[in-house]
Amino acid sequence: MRKICVITGTRAEYGLLRNLMLKIKSDKDLQLQVIATNMHLSPEFGLTYTEIEKDHIKIDKKVEMLLSSDSATGTVKSMGVELIGLADAFSELNPDILVILGDRYEMLVAAEAALIFKIPVAHLYGGDKTEGAYDDSIRNAITKLSHLHFTSTEDYRKRVIQMGENPEHVFYVGALGVDNILHSNFMSKRDLEKSLNFKLGKKSMLVTFHAATMEDNTAEEQFKNLLHVLDRYVDYNIIFTYPNSDNGGVVVRKMIDDFVAHRNNCLAIVSLGRDRFYSVLDNVDIMIGNSSSGLVEAPLFGIPTLNIGDRQKGRMRGCTVVDCRPEVFDIESKIQKALSPSFRKSCRKCDDPYYKKGTADSIFRVLKLFPLSGLIKKSFYDLQY
Repeated sequence: MRKICVITGTRAEYGLLRNLMLKIKSDKDLQLQVIATNMHLSPEFGLTYTEIEKDHIKIDKKVEMLLSSDSATGTVKSMGVELIGLADAFSELNPDILVILGDRYEMLVAAEAALIFKIPVAHLYGGDKTEGAYDDSIRNAITKLSHLHFTSTEDYRKRVIQMGENPEHVFYVGALGVDNILHSNFMSKRDLEKSLNFKLGKKSMLVTFHAATMEDNTAEEQFKNLLHVLDRYVDYNIIFTYPNSDNGGVVVRKMIDDFVAHRNNCLAIVSLGRDRFYSVLDNVDIMIGNSSSGLVEAPLFGIPTLNIGDRQKGRMRGCTVVDCRPEVFDIESKIQKALSPSFRKSCRKCDDPYYKKGTADSIFRVLKLFPLSGLIKKSFYDLQY
């Protein structure tokens, strides 16, 4: 029985992995192992490990790591704590392969620990680019520490091969988030409003803003500019989701709380969860911020995304995305463009560049059937010029 270990550290990441994990769990030839860490175990971020348990998925190990600090010092110390915890977890679980999604620092630690334990790593999603965050370097580092690669576009597959990875180990599968949406049932607007205890009204926005970690002390100023513009949209009801546990996240969170506290048309929520998140996207008029979900998942709902600043710079985007500088004038003018009837109409005709049929099934088949013997020994694949 092949033991497939999935590590997850955030609510958003688990939402993407959930259907794949359930496929692994239900297969009689496979054993699903789950390690929960980072934000999942933090009261500050909603103790979202409970969402995993509600899906009747057993968490084999909880690896505490998150210190109450969003400074560089606190982040690095948190990574050190995680590394110690993973040493015990890998020693006990002894998985045959480790599945890592994304480009966060806790996933880099997991890939490093797996290397020393000689555990092959399957990575989703290499080859992407986000030049405004240190996630970009982390993603590339994880690619070089991994052995099977799943990419969300064909261009990204070529980029992973360009990094020296064996083409036979690199699979273009599309984005799990898009695949999940196509297999989801959304809540009605009435049920969604009841669940949120908040009225979306006739016009509404979803705002998700994270710190651009490759920039110094810009989160506060950029988010202040966004809030200055949003303050004028009194005829819109606005849902804010909290930022991740990255450097600069605490200040953004406090600014959200202060803004929402004095406005009846706003709601701040720690975690929507996967189904409510998709249901919100199905009901709002626009998504605003700098989250990857605005580029990957939101286009499938035919709504515009206002993408602010450089956090997602370099990432492939479709025609529903409007990029803007993190300045008051540009945010204001680009929101007006995104909300214009003509642009909103065009969004309903746009293709999602991250769609490919059968994403979860494609990943599942590789995880189940690909030979693991000798996989841990890698050779650099040289392109022929």
